[in-house]
Amino acid sequence: MAMSTSGSLSISMALVMFLAAFGLKGAAEIIPVQGQNLVTDNVSVVEGETATISCRVKNNDDSVIQLLNPNRQTIYFRDMRPLKDSRFQLVNFSDNELRVSLSNVSLSDEGRYVCQLYTDPPQEAYADITVLVPPGSPIIESREEVVSEGNETELSCMAMGSKPPASITWMKGDQELQGESTVEETYDRMYTVTSRLTLTVSKEDDGVPVICVINHPAVKDLMAQKYLEVQYKPEVKIIVGYPDGLTREGENLELTCKAIGKPQPHRINWLKVDDDVPSHAVITGSDLFIENLNKSYNGTYRCVASNLVGDSFDDYILYVYDSRAGVGSPQKIDHAVIGGVVAVVVFIMLCLLIILGRYFARHKGTYFTHEAKGADDAADADTAIINAEGGHSNSDTKKEYYI
Repeated sequence: MAMSTSGSLSISMALVMFLAAFGLKGAAEIIPVQGQNLVTDNVSVVEGETATISCRVKNNDDSVIQLLNPNRQTIYFRDMRPLKDSRFQLVNFSDNELRVSLSNVSLSDEGRYVCQLYTDPPQEAYADITVLVPPGSPIIESREEVVSEGNETELSCMAMGSKPPASITWMKGDQELQGESTVEETYDRMYTVTSRLTLTVSKEDDGVPVICVINHPAVKDLMAQKYLEVQYKPEVKIIVGYPDGLTREGENLELTCKAIGKPQPHRINWLKVDDDVPSHAVITGSDLFIENLNKSYNGTYRCVASNLVGDSFDDYILYVYDSRAGVGSPQKIDHAVIGGVVAVVVFIMLCLLIILGRYFARHKGTYFTHEAKGADDAADADTAIINAEGGHSNSDTKKEYYI
């Protein structure tokens, strides 16, 4: 049964007087003690677990230590427990410490506990017990189960029944996202937190987990996740099955249209841009086959794939070459070899020019034309020509010939 405040104080004083009357330790007379220091610590404890309160004294002179609850009822007086609550147990008692444990803590145990030392004047220290209540398993929901690429969707995550309120963050793959949170206090001093996340999805988000992470001092690694399901338009690609190289007259053409989407494309069509597909072309599902090509088939062939989200296409440009195109074409010229040959030829020509130049420099002389040979003794030009042709020889003139 709980005692009143005045009752607990009376019992405390009576015990002190009783001890003094029998000459036991801890007389009723309060003697001032210099340098005494009473300390304790605040305690945070998860609901249902055990809290420990420690009242510690330095330089104690055998003064009495007691522990009171938030209602100032005596829990322990020295090593005696007047309060009839078996959840309180003595852990340690000495002249310098009174340590008490409280098991199976509940919200009603929260409050300020008093460590009291009977000195003159009495000393008190306060230990606040804070009870933490972890939230229940988070609940994550989405506005739509399936969303199309480019559209916006909303997810919500709820953490219920916690104390203090939880905080919520979001992760999409390795990317951290921030939602908008609201906090609601319930009738039993608990809190419910709801976070909403809005995002625009792309086809790359299909199958990516979105994780709701709960942050609370009473619990770790509490989370929930939901995988995004995104529908997207087909991805289309035309693959040439035949020929492997130039498309020549008289040969065949085989094209295959590959289309992937979510949902899987339900329709694939072949068409020719700005013209009709040749009448003898064979279309089988995603395959287009044209035999005996000729240049009238030139143009752009398009594969169009469709699903519930939309349409996509890919183009193939056909150009038909002559039947002999690319056959027997000259081999590629090695330009490096040609450059080397040209360099050698230029070098040889330079050497020849140098040699000839040196030769000319060594064989200098006097050179005359036929007209010049008779010009010295002639009165006019005609006479000079006659003299040159007529054989007037000048035996004194040295003849040199240029080779």
